[in-house]
Amino acid sequence: KGSEVISSPVTDSGPVNSIIMLGLTPVLADSRPDSYNIGPQEFIDRITDKTSAIIVTHSAGEPAHDIDVLVYEAHKRGIKVLEDCSQAPGATWKSSRVGEFGNIAAFSTMYRKTLASGGNGGIIFTRDESLYQLARAHADRGKPVWRTDLDLRNPTQALFPALNFTTNELASAIGHSSLNRLQEAVDHRLNWTKELCSRLILESRVCSPYALHDGFSVFYFPIFVDVDQINCSKTEFALAIQAEGIGLGEHYGCLISDWQWSHKYLSDNFVSTNAESTRDRTFNLYVNERYGEQEIKDTIAAIQKVEAYFIK
Repeated sequence: KGSEVISSPVTDSGPVNSIIMLGLTPVLADSRPDSYNIGPQEFIDRITDKTSAIIVTHSAGEPAHDIDVLVYEAHKRGIKVLEDCSQAPGATWKSSRVGEFGNIAAFSTMYRKTLASGGNGGIIFTRDESLYQLARAHADRGKPVWRTDLDLRNPTQALFPALNFTTNELASAIGHSSLNRLQEAVDHRLNWTKELCSRLILESRVCSPYALHDGFSVFYFPIFVDVDQINCSKTEFALAIQAEGIGLGEHYGCLISDWQWSHKYLSDNFVSTNAESTRDRTFNLYVNERYGEQEIKDTIAAIQKVEAYFIK
């Protein structure tokens, strides 16, 4: 209680809410330049003598750069690392999958994710058996579910108070099927995005792609807009592309520093300038493993039409 947990600057409100509701203090870090994700130096810059953990979010399907180095720097200081892999299942860094680096990892299996179980759901992964047992107990009303003599109907054996986060057979079957297709979905999304990037570089005068590499598990894909070349705002430009029928998010809302309600809980008034700069210069293109050549043509054509209208 009272210790500090560093958070990536771009994340869902769920992890931040968890920090607050556990009586801990969230510490906002910055991202690397031109990225939504934290790097080792951005993490080190925010460490204090109260830091107990960090939640590293792998946003947009991009594995956090040098996550192995970040974990090394954390562990040598006694700091726990929790990986939020909700947007990046199957993403890799140096041939290892995200979720394998830290002490414990969480994966969302919400219906919109690459790995989905229908409705809402999630997966916890850890190599630490004691953490595994602790997580399972917290997922089922504090019950020591690994015990062979446990009566699941009897709460007298519970270790502590906890909520019920158990799932059901139908959701598990959907999730299992999705997991079996995960690598295929990741490969299709990545290959489609690679082709889009190469065409965008050649055919657009205003837009350029986020830095892409083979380790991505693309969820959405940020596209940079050179605002100095257009006579409108980035948001207006993106909305015009959206009006052409292209699925995208025009202005990302998952920046902690934008949430006025969170400010009274944060450790200080730190501003994640790199993350804000990236958000203010990009729109997020939605990507699906079913996309093909036609979707690339449609996207490029929409961008070209809009930039022809707004270019200076």
